[in-house]
Amino acid sequence: MKRLRWLLIGLAVLLLVLLVNTLRFSSKQLSDVPPAAAVAVGDSAVNRLVAALRLRTVSYSDASLTDTTQFEQFLGLLQQSFPRIHSQLKRETFNQYGLLYEWKGRNPALKPVLLTGHYDVVPVIQGTQKMWKRPPFDGLLEGGFLYGRGTLDDKSSVMAQLEAVEGLLATGFQPERTIMLAYGQDEEVTGFRGAQTMAAELERRKITLEYVLDEGGVIKTDGIPGLPKPVALIGIGEKGYASIELTTVSKGGHSSMPPKQTSIGLVAEAVSKLEKNPFPARLDAGLDQMFTYIGPEMPFGQRIVFANQWLFAPLITRIMAQSNSGNATLRTTTAPTIFQAGVKDNVLPIEATATINFRILPGETVETVAERVKEVIDDERIQVNVLKKFISQPSPVSDPNALGFERIHRTIKGVFPETIVTPYLTLGGTDSRFYARVCPQIYRFSPTPMNDEDTQRVHGTNERISLKDYRNMIRFYATLIRNSQN
Repeated sequence: MKRLRWLLIGLAVLLLVLLVNTLRFSSKQLSDVPPAAAVAVGDSAVNRLVAALRLRTVSYSDASLTDTTQFEQFLGLLQQSFPRIHSQLKRETFNQYGLLYEWKGRNPALKPVLLTGHYDVVPVIQGTQKMWKRPPFDGLLEGGFLYGRGTLDDKSSVMAQLEAVEGLLATGFQPERTIMLAYGQDEEVTGFRGAQTMAAELERRKITLEYVLDEGGVIKTDGIPGLPKPVALIGIGEKGYASIELTTVSKGGHSSMPPKQTSIGLVAEAVSKLEKNPFPARLDAGLDQMFTYIGPEMPFGQRIVFANQWLFAPLITRIMAQSNSGNATLRTTTAPTIFQAGVKDNVLPIEATATINFRILPGETVETVAERVKEVIDDERIQVNVLKKFISQPSPVSDPNALGFERIHRTIKGVFPETIVTPYLTLGGTDSRFYARVCPQIYRFSPTPMNDEDTQRVHGTNERISLKDYRNMIRFYATLIRNSQN
């Protein structure tokens, strides 16, 4: 009886702790934010975006395939389209096509804000052109949507930011805080000639920024599991990138007399070990911050779970790991992407190679990933080599309590009042990672409403943006500039 009594007391204490934590789990959403001021956006702004979409500023890993005349024409289009910007702001170019603008503020004691994006786009996959409702580089309208490569990634952000600044200049607005605009020409391949070069120059000039806003998160119109409301996802960190090659060499020979394990079998076994032993799941790379923001907005039962992560972390992890996107947010992912071996069906291959792509969670590094790969495979016959052509360490995690996040949060609430705002971890890579050397507070958000179907259009078929959403993008950036003046 005594044990039962203590057990019941323990359960009562646990329930009390859970309840108190839940009741103290208050909303992080800003309230009483006035509606953002209207911004006059006429057909001319849409026509300028159309002109930008018609320029095929396609980036290729093989630079010899890139048509640089399209990039030159894009720069010319900007000069023609935004005369106030080009007469009143300082403009510099980097490696010919990277653009950096400076709108000098009246108060030099305030750190500058950097709005950034990129105007290069990915190619349209050969053979898919006929699947588009409107040709991908014609900039045509249908049903209130503007179709074209770059409508979502990322010409719309670049043009909307410039429209916002041009419009503010037209009203005579003069910022207290310096506003900088940086637009890369090669984000889709490496970002080395654009954003990396510009960030290095800011560092050389000893310029430190208040915050950076780049592309990344969007407004998820169909919500997230447990919260069927529009959710604005502000990236406070992004995963790193590395590909590792696994190689083995054997004697080869005739297929009629194979050894117990061929070179293909050895590498296949190594790949299998990696897939069966995923990296450990973690909630401390941005997810814990996300739960702090979305948890208080959920029904009471789910609110208990997120208010008591110390107890329910294993449950949260297990549920999230059931979906590919949730699993990718939890851990460094392991994705075999290339296998090379053999030249003839009756000849044993001498060499076999597999390439594994890793998207690395903040808190880990390319080096720790490579070491773990060796430990899991545990086979001296397999050579493990990090491919140096392109690697990127995961970013630091920015502070959702810093001024920049608050200003972005406030602006979202002013333009999209029904939206729930939350930090999250960006799974892809952006140019923003290069600016960590001059700013600890980097955020990734595009003010674009998108559902699950729309997210598939990025780098895919029928990329498009509604005219209403584009006009709201311009309003968002104009409001953000105004909100960032102190």
